[in-house]
Amino acid sequence: MTTRRDLLAGAGLAALAAHLPLAALAQAKDSVTIGMTLEPPTLDPTSGAAQAIREVTLQNIFEGLVAMDRTGKLVPALAESWTISADGLTYSFKLRPNARFHDGTPFSSRDVKFSFERAVAPDSTNAQRWIFTPIAGIETPDPVTVVIKLKQPTANFVYGLAWGDAVIVSSATAANNKTSPVGTGPFKFARWNRGDRLEFERNGEYWGAKPALAKAIFRFIGDPQAQVAALRAGDIDAHTNLSAPEAIPQLKADPKLKVTTGKTEGETILAINNGKAPFNDLRVRQAIAHVLDRKTIALGVYGFDLDLIGSHFSPLHPAYVDLTGTYPVDIAKAKSLLAAAGFPNGFSCTLRLPPPAYARRGGEIIAALLAQVGIKASIEPLEFPQWLERVFRGKDFDLTVIAHTEPLDIGNYARDDYYFQYKNPEFKALMAKIDGTLDESERNKLYGEAQRMLARDAVNGFLFILPKLTVTRADLEGMWTDWPLPLTPLAEVRWR
Repeated sequence: MTTRRDLLAGAGLAALAAHLPLAALAQAKDSVTIGMTLEPPTLDPTSGAAQAIREVTLQNIFEGLVAMDRTGKLVPALAESWTISADGLTYSFKLRPNARFHDGTPFSSRDVKFSFERAVAPDSTNAQRWIFTPIAGIETPDPVTVVIKLKQPTANFVYGLAWGDAVIVSSATAANNKTSPVGTGPFKFARWNRGDRLEFERNGEYWGAKPALAKAIFRFIGDPQAQVAALRAGDIDAHTNLSAPEAIPQLKADPKLKVTTGKTEGETILAINNGKAPFNDLRVRQAIAHVLDRKTIALGVYGFDLDLIGSHFSPLHPAYVDLTGTYPVDIAKAKSLLAAAGFPNGFSCTLRLPPPAYARRGGEIIAALLAQVGIKASIEPLEFPQWLERVFRGKDFDLTVIAHTEPLDIGNYARDDYYFQYKNPEFKALMAKIDGTLDESERNKLYGEAQRMLARDAVNGFLFILPKLTVTRADLEGMWTDWPLPLTPLAEVRWR
């Protein structure tokens, strides 16, 4: 039975709450709901190429020996420290003695050996096997020491270990990580309602600093306007990369929200199937390059200027070469090249587009530009699992638009089996030389040569660097505004 005293006490608490600063009330919050455009197809970052897998799991559920911080700097993770021999062939890692997997199993050197050998096994679906192929052998002299011997000096070996494809998994749980991931990170998997949301909870036994958040929810909202509505209504507390740039002025005007425009490593390209006629003809690819007005495409998609690119390389890297002038917009030249290739009236092709707004909107603009020279690109929208299966794995496409968000991923062009099927022995030899060049200044010169080669061969239509449009509640802090890697670490996220 409620007494008068209870009512008065309740009224007093309500009055007190009404006079408390909003920041004081927010401190009691220990959960966050974050919007994402794409839902991951699985939750195992070693199982496939989808960025969305890493975005939710890397540095949350799973960890590697090393990590990348928000500035792009390599920092210790499951390895406290490491040393490299003078000849560049032996890497010795000292591991965290107090790290455990979420099921309570102690983390040890044998988990590192298992994870790396699994990555190159015949049945592996790891999308970045290049990270591990230089390894000649792995020794585990004790539970907290791993010694890795390489076949040849490899300049970016430790750099690759920060990627999601190099996370450490347990042999006891690896088989189920696609749906019930078990890692060593600051958050544990709670539940996954496919098509709607993914829930994590704080790992109370984490070896490092405990997260402020007890719970985190990722909600999957593909429609750009629905993303905006969810932010304005308070249904989500943040969105990692908003798909509605036209709403930015409106969101900036809302005092409850904070908007940042950050940088990514996302080279956005019109990917071309170099292994399929007529795109295996250099003149056809050059014609396409002369048609692509990067500035028009960027403004049409985002409404503001972006960092334009002329090859597959980030302007943030010291080795970057500006090659945007290699193929200036020249419709007459494009028509001449097509005629020389046997297509005076152009040809028909398909443009298969994944869901992100930059791809769908950019694809429409590109199709209109190609039509100027008689290339009739029929647009076919695909959901992301379809895109991964048909385009990325099956190479069943003519053209597509996609952002490659991994840093320093120019080495993909040396992979004969990669989806745009660029097969150039000269480029492969150059990348092998780069991998073995330990001197940074010399390596950067070689990266310049590699960029020029890709631009010259018009392998793909190189467009712009994907911006990162992050929107959060004004009193939420700790979200990454830049993406040196495509991930959303939650360990530093907190309410003011």
